[in-house]
Amino acid sequence: MPRFHFHVHDGCSVLDPEGTELPDPQAARLEAIRIAGDILKHDAHRIALGEDWRIEVTDHTGLILFQMTFLVVESPVMRRAAALER
Repeated sequence: MPRFHFHVHDGCSVLDPEGTELPDPQAARLEAIRIAGDILKHDAHRIALGEDWRIEVTDHTGLILFQMTFLVVESPVMRRAAALER
């Protein structure tokens, strides 16, 4: 079974040197979504502060197969309201 590595980058990098054996890239994609859900659940306060982050999924050679990028973008209305509060 192929081995996939899930690296999280959010200002610092948390690499996955061991990886996880999964049957195929689709299973790796589902695992990346599960990992992202755990991060959102447990570290929502960091994302709320506007930090962007990503999960890179690689194969055993380090080749990036896909990446999931998460970014909070405020609308102009929210930026205008923040400016008025200052």
